[in-house]
Amino acid sequence: MIALRILRHRLFWPIVALVLLVAINTLSRPSFLSITIKHGALYGSSIDILRNSSQLMLVALGMTLVIATRGIDLSVGAVLAVAGAVSLTYIEASPEPGSVGTVTVAVALGLLVTLVLGAWNGFLVSVVRIQPIIATLLLMFAGRGIAMLITKGQITTVTSAPYAEFASGVILGLPVAFLIAVVVVAIVGLLVRRTALGVLMEAVGINPEASRLAGVQSRGIIWSVYAISGLLAGMAGILYSSNIMAADANNAGLNIEVDAILAVVIGGTSLAGGKFSIAGTVIGVLIIQTLTTSITFLGIPPAVTPVFKAVVVIVICLMQSRRVRGLLAVRRRPVAPSVPGTAAIDASAAVSK
Repeated sequence: MIALRILRHRLFWPIVALVLLVAINTLSRPSFLSITIKHGALYGSSIDILRNSSQLMLVALGMTLVIATRGIDLSVGAVLAVAGAVSLTYIEASPEPGSVGTVTVAVALGLLVTLVLGAWNGFLVSVVRIQPIIATLLLMFAGRGIAMLITKGQITTVTSAPYAEFASGVILGLPVAFLIAVVVVAIVGLLVRRTALGVLMEAVGINPEASRLAGVQSRGIIWSVYAISGLLAGMAGILYSSNIMAADANNAGLNIEVDAILAVVIGGTSLAGGKFSIAGTVIGVLIIQTLTTSITFLGIPPAVTPVFKAVVVIVICLMQSRRVRGLLAVRRRPVAPSVPGTAAIDASAAVSK
């Protein structure tokens, strides 16, 4: 009974997929799980996966909240690019680019702008009633243009040690970028699971009209989740730009919205809205990042990477599908042997009733 319950859990197959990926990498490269310590910092393939997954983790976290309310946010990549453009442009124009105060103001400006952009998406969806895919598609294209205007069509590069710490810094041996993602995931997890916000989001996602009639302020909830999504995308933009110390409006966050949606789906959150899983999204992000690292290690051309991601996603989604699991359960269910005469007895009993 316990084993059957575990098999039916929506995180079972994503965890199995992650374990298989780690096992395959370990078999092909025995040093995959090895970790070394140099100058107080941890190094290794697993540490690289954690560090590189931080940006996608933040974006996918915001995407989970949006999808839970039966929405979608295609603008997160463009918002990510805007955050880096705003922050690095301010640092470049500052007389003291290496000052902690300058970096603090730059980060605050970048996050404020992305929060406004996310709130704009929420306004279009919740107030103007534009379809989420259309509303966010507008900012998906316009956001790149905004980033280009901010950087004047150039790739803005700066030299600022405090800003670079977001990507290259280490605390207790672990990358700062990964720790930032962990803290944000913990905060959002507590917010949606220890308060009524998570239940209200699920109610809006399952049946918006019924939740409205029940007194749920669906407009405010939808508006809030899009604002949070924009803010989290802005955080990812800070991490991305601090990693390369440049603001690239064309390539920053390119196609990250696709990986974020895949991570959410792999984690068991339905695109139809309603029930969602923060833990599932985290596992989905780790699967995608591990798969990307594996493909790079095997020397497979980057252009083929989406094919492998698609195969993994299809397999996991099929295993999570209730219909597929129902068909498998029917095939495994034993058929009771028929006894001669029992059919006639059952028929006569039904007539007498």
